Amino acid sequence: MELELATDLGKLYRGDCMDLLAEMESDSVDVVFADPPFNLGKDYGRGITDEMKEHEYLDWSRAWITECARVLAPGGAFFLYNLPKWNISNGQSMLDLGLLFRHWVAIDIKFGLPIQKKLYPSHYSLLYFTKGKPKTFERPRLPIDVCRHCGKDIKDYGGHRNKLHPDGINLTDVWFDISPVRHKRTKNRGANELSEKLLERVLTIASVPGDMVFDPFGGSGTTYAVAEKMHRRWIGVEIGDCSHITNRLIGVENVVDMPNAGDSVRKPRKRLDRIEAS
Repeated sequence: MELELATDLGKLYRGDCMDLLAEMESDSVDVVFADPPFNLGKDYGRGITDEMKEHEYLDWSRAWITECARVLAPGGAFFLYNLPKWNISNGQSMLDLGLLFRHWVAIDIKFGLPIQKKLYPSHYSLLYFTKGKPKTFERPRLPIDVCRHCGKDIKDYGGHRNKLHPDGINLTDVWFDISPVRHKRTKNRGANELSEKLLERVLTIASVPGDMVFDPFGGSGTTYAVAEKMHRRWIGVEIGDCSHITNRLIGVENVVDMPNAGDSVRKPRKRLDRIEAS
């Protein structure tokens, strides 16, 4: 397991998440957020397989879910982002491990073109489980929707508009306001990546500053960038190239070699929570 980056708040490793999980203590993290490959045959770089047989993919998923549940502390939260097809089995695995089901969150994002002889897929699934009663739960409120042309409320709320909470509408388990990050000008890697808004909401719901967040699939580094901004400690791992994650967090000009730690380990010149994520 190779340490790629160390900050005041977190550590990023390069390698297989199962190898890192084997070294982690039980009950040691407060939040797990996982956005694994979806087994769609996408190109994530040399040596990374995203096209397994269905039973192999489900067996692999059960293995890392089991380990993530082990390292999750009592009262901690486990969020798993995937296609609904896979999260049916993933959710059963989490139930089998004794985790407490909280929500199946539907995130309204169009997959692409309609599929022949099927309904048009238009949401991704975000499972939310906890290890027993949640120790932290904050329900965010959303601004009241207004027309972008006239500025008036879009809904009349059954004539009870004056009774709405001044901070906005309670968040539901269907999220319509998470935009995909797909344009090459805003992406940090070739494959799609998660919106920072999604991670900000997840960490707001289930954590407080100082909590430990673990993401076993580094991807573009969204979890780590948001954890830094929100003053959460974090542990991350990515099996492929990590340069886009380190560059996103700190910028090449802000990185120096850590003395006596090997050429591959880099440390920022200043705290990452003072640096804008690109």
